[in-house]
Amino acid sequence: MLDTAEDAVLGGRLVLRQPRRGHRAGHDAILLAAATPAKAGEHAIDFGAGVGAAGLALAARVPGLAVTLVEIDPALAALAGENICRNGFADRVRAVALDVTAGARAFGAAGMAPGSAVRVLMNPPFNDPATMKASPDAARRRAHVSDDLVPWLRSAGRLLGAGGTVSLIWRADGLAALLVALARSFGAVTVQPVHPRPDAPAIRVLVRAVKGSRAPLTLLPGLALAGADGRPSAEAEAVLRHGAALPLHA
Repeated sequence: MLDTAEDAVLGGRLVLRQPRRGHRAGHDAILLAAATPAKAGEHAIDFGAGVGAAGLALAARVPGLAVTLVEIDPALAALAGENICRNGFADRVRAVALDVTAGARAFGAAGMAPGSAVRVLMNPPFNDPATMKASPDAARRRAHVSDDLVPWLRSAGRLLGAGGTVSLIWRADGLAALLVALARSFGAVTVQPVHPRPDAPAIRVLVRAVKGSRAPLTLLPGLALAGADGRPSAEAEAVLRHGAALPLHA
């Protein structure tokens, strides 16, 4: 049985039960939700949802949005299901234990037919196994270490209808490879760098792209998580504590 703890996020707007050890939801999930466009009546699918942080944060921001949390680890998917109920979203959010890279038949059997989603969001494992020492913890290793986005984007492209969007967070030094992977099926790519401080290089990029679009790339001003004094920036606090959306959601 997993040793779990309850953690408040979004300034207490969500309470998540998650493992004490291994991969734990943090700022990346909340930033991803803030970067994802969505409207009431749409269906969003959260790939690699873990205990549901990003998908639930998106549901909290967008009343009337239906969300499916897709997580390969059955234990984490079960915790995501508990978090759905704990936070009062059982009427429009559900969790499914499924490999993101599974085929159309497996997704269809789980109620996700091709073209059935308007939004896909993902926080994929993004650390390159060639350059990062893998964690001895299997769950943490699965959540953090991978360098192949193509199967995730292929699944996203199949589930999205024309004009649907994919949103993801990725490491900043992997942006070039990410843009190549997106070019196969997506355009109108919008990128917002995320910096630890205004004077520091970006550590993450938030990216939104549109299925089937041929529009050019847009590079937004960066988001600094803290000011030069080390204190959280007002912009970051608005997102991480108060649930504000980022410019990519437009």
